[in-house]
Amino acid sequence: MRTALIIYNPQAGRLPVRPFISDIAYTLRKAGWKVRTAQTRSGNHATQLARQAADKEVTAVFAVGGDGTVGQVASGLVGSETALGILPAGTSNVLAKDFGLPPFNWANWNALQENAELLADAPIHSIDVGVCNGQPFLLWAGIGLDALTIHTLEPRVRVEKFFAFPEYAATAIWNASNWHGVWLTLQADGKAVEGHFLLAVANNIRRYMGGIAVLSPQAYLDDGLFDLWLFSGDSLADALRHAFDLWSGRHLESEYIRRLPFQSLRVRAETPIYIQADGEPLPPAQEVEIHIRQRALKMLIPPSALSLLSNSKVSQIVSEQA
Repeated sequence: MRTALIIYNPQAGRLPVRPFISDIAYTLRKAGWKVRTAQTRSGNHATQLARQAADKEVTAVFAVGGDGTVGQVASGLVGSETALGILPAGTSNVLAKDFGLPPFNWANWNALQENAELLADAPIHSIDVGVCNGQPFLLWAGIGLDALTIHTLEPRVRVEKFFAFPEYAATAIWNASNWHGVWLTLQADGKAVEGHFLLAVANNIRRYMGGIAVLSPQAYLDDGLFDLWLFSGDSLADALRHAFDLWSGRHLESEYIRRLPFQSLRVRAETPIYIQADGEPLPPAQEVEIHIRQRALKMLIPPSALSLLSNSKVSQIVSEQA
């Protein structure tokens, strides 16, 4: 029998998830899973719970929360045979948007149960994981303006999450008007780059800016490559131009934004800089190292999201199903 642990963050999102955990468990049990549940006390606790489940060779851990919770649970599963399933219940849920999983909110009370039903029989595939200064991440690792904004905002109480995007945008604008970027020296797969940047983002998924912008339209979860995006500038006007270009898709042709695919990245700044991974603040550092653990995480991926896997992988799946 397949075994599952549901790990839920009681502080995630705009609505409390605890009353709905029994519905998720019922849905999985009906589909043939043996289910346990656990509530997190902190991000480290979520990682610890996931690691203990992996040690016990649990088939899958279902993370109920936002992108931060998903990343924390994933950190405990990297390198194991236990798969990750995401049940979005946070404020942004960017990876879930890439997967086509509807979020749990006032307009969709049944989303958690419906997504559990969708993932109950979803195929398991292996995806890449980034490691930033020792911290695994699934979505992005950011240096500069976005990390500064996240350090300013987190942690947030639930009432603030009702205004998550406006609050983030207002804080980012305030920070951009007072902070003028940083000089970075980078080594991306041995290629040297340096310059003055407002923001540097390493990503493994397609969406960014809370999911409203497609940053890397050709990104794949399992191809062994991440993208590094470098946003030059030193002013609020530059930051606003970048935001508009991202929202409209014009960043792909902008002379002020540069993309560097990489497997291994080293960044050095003149002074300690703010860092974030999957929307969670990391300790400031003067040096940042990012590398990829290729296909190190097993994940339940709904069939509708197979396009997020590399072409060779999708072709292999299609041929196996034929």
